[in-house]
Amino acid sequence: MGREKREEIFEGKWYAHPPIRNALISGLLTCGSFGLAHLGIIPDFVEASVYAIAILLGGYHWSREGVEEFIEEREIGIEILMMAATVGSVILGLWDEAAFLVFLYGTAEGLEEYAYARTRVSIRKLLDLAPKETRVLKDGEELTVLAEELGVGDIFLVRPGESIPTDGIIVEGSSSVNEAPVTGESAPVEKKEGMKVFAGTINQEGALKVRATATFEDNTLSKMIHLVEEAQEQKGKAQLFIERFGRKYSPMVLLSALLLVLVPLLLGAPLSHWANRAVVLLVAAAPCALVMSTPVAIAAGIGRAGRSGVLIKGGGHLENLGKIKVVAFDKTGTLTKGEPSVTDIVPLNGDESLVLHLAYTLAKYSEHPLSRAIVRKAEEAGAKSLPVVDFSSIAGYGARAVLGDRTVYLGKEGLFRKSDELGRLMPLLETLRKQGKTVIFVGTQKGIDGIIAIRDGIRPEAEIVIRELHGMGVKVIMLTGDNEVTARAIAEELGLDDIRAGLRPEAKVQAIREIEERYGAVAMVGDGINDAPALAQATVGIAMGTSGTDAAIEAADIALMADDLTKVSFAINLGKRARRIGIQNIAFSLLILSGLIPLAITGTIGVALAVFLHETSELLAVANGLRVGRPCSPCQRPLSITRSSQNQKRPKTGSKTKSPLLERKL
Repeated sequence: MGREKREEIFEGKWYAHPPIRNALISGLLTCGSFGLAHLGIIPDFVEASVYAIAILLGGYHWSREGVEEFIEEREIGIEILMMAATVGSVILGLWDEAAFLVFLYGTAEGLEEYAYARTRVSIRKLLDLAPKETRVLKDGEELTVLAEELGVGDIFLVRPGESIPTDGIIVEGSSSVNEAPVTGESAPVEKKEGMKVFAGTINQEGALKVRATATFEDNTLSKMIHLVEEAQEQKGKAQLFIERFGRKYSPMVLLSALLLVLVPLLLGAPLSHWANRAVVLLVAAAPCALVMSTPVAIAAGIGRAGRSGVLIKGGGHLENLGKIKVVAFDKTGTLTKGEPSVTDIVPLNGDESLVLHLAYTLAKYSEHPLSRAIVRKAEEAGAKSLPVVDFSSIAGYGARAVLGDRTVYLGKEGLFRKSDELGRLMPLLETLRKQGKTVIFVGTQKGIDGIIAIRDGIRPEAEIVIRELHGMGVKVIMLTGDNEVTARAIAEELGLDDIRAGLRPEAKVQAIREIEERYGAVAMVGDGINDAPALAQATVGIAMGTSGTDAAIEAADIALMADDLTKVSFAINLGKRARRIGIQNIAFSLLILSGLIPLAITGTIGVALAVFLHETSELLAVANGLRVGRPCSPCQRPLSITRSSQNQKRPKTGSKTKSPLLERKL
């Protein structure tokens, strides 16, 4: 197949695609001439002339590409083999076989090109989601302009039900926005002033004024399309190997066909008989189905992923997804929401409101994530701040403030070692910590008023994703910088296979190496920036929630446009499906070649049958590869989340650690 034709974009009917159209006309001429000649209506020379026209018309596209490839890259491709077979048939006087060959091969190649063109069109259609025109505010007036004319800093209006023309930040208004076309996020996202919106998403309720942060050509939607199209051109290892094999194999087939003619000729055998076998060999041994065994599946898979908000940056990465044995998740912001919240308030004097008032008074002066969690809880509960005489933070421990005649502390256990209550609280503290909660104390150094437990909530979809991965036979491990008690509590709740806690970024890299050495291919899932070293080290790095974030997209092999954990199992499922179908195609193609070549050499089949079997096998390989781009039905998924699967007992994490990886068998 020629290298340039995959870049074509065609949006018409399949039969109007130029290579297919020409091949079909060639087929009509061939069939018409064959029928009229055998009915005795036209003489032989007219029949041959019509065949010649059919050959020139049907072979124009693919023969030109074969010649260009031979001249520019000095490579003998499949097109050269088919041209040689066509010319050989004509020389032997097999005009009808030659025309039949051109018709079928041209049709198969045209359909293959059309399949590629449609995969590009399907992702390009995302641009249709953005409106062609928009309303811009300039000098107090509302003007209608083309979306392509929007500049960075322009203020544009988006009414309910309208699409957003380019990326921007809301400067006025609030609404819910359907981001499914870009991120794959099924539920509408609430938006208010100061929040980002993206091109192609749909405003559902309130009117919005938005300041453009990107031109139409540089917005998230355009970048997505560009990344997907680039990725479809990149090749996986299997495809590169097959292409290298093809560059050596095709010249060998041509040489074998020449020897099949010359050697018997030198030995005095009849030329026409062995020349006919040589022509059949050229057709039968051409590796069309083999060459198409993986690229169609990869292109279809990458296009399917892009339409679902998963950007796969190359065929090699999709291929590697199919090999994944372990998924390593970062904890904070990946398995968890990345936003701590108050789970328990335990007053020691029976007054929960006092505990919350005191904690709120000190926490509102701090920007620490735990302090912000306390502030949110207090404001939701309607707590009031008390008058503060003096406030100071205590590095590594918490804060203190003088409230009336008392000095009140908020923070870690170390601030309250003089308290008599501390000893009797230890069983409760141990229970809370085993649940993965951070405990904050509030009170004086000698008298604790109460304790507040805070925890980063687990994503609601995390358990489903882990169950899906287990259903695919993939182990799930957590890598986190958090303490082991908290990490273990979350691992127990989610049914993870293993954990490694207290890791710095460089330690995560070493952990990835050890896991890969022990189990095989590893996918690392993180935020794409803080986890960049680990993402780069893993077989496949997956960055989450990266809409509009160039740094995150650069850091990973795969970028999930939505902050949606379910896309991880979707991507791995897609990779495994693409790999499985690619292997099916390779096995099928080798089986066809191993059957046709002996039949050709022994003269068991003729040109017409060889062409029919050869082109049918190519079309079957293309059709099978395109299945990757279709939505999976429930029966095709590696795991269907059913009531019975939900009730299955989850695997538990072991209780002791003797090495960087837990010693127990997974």
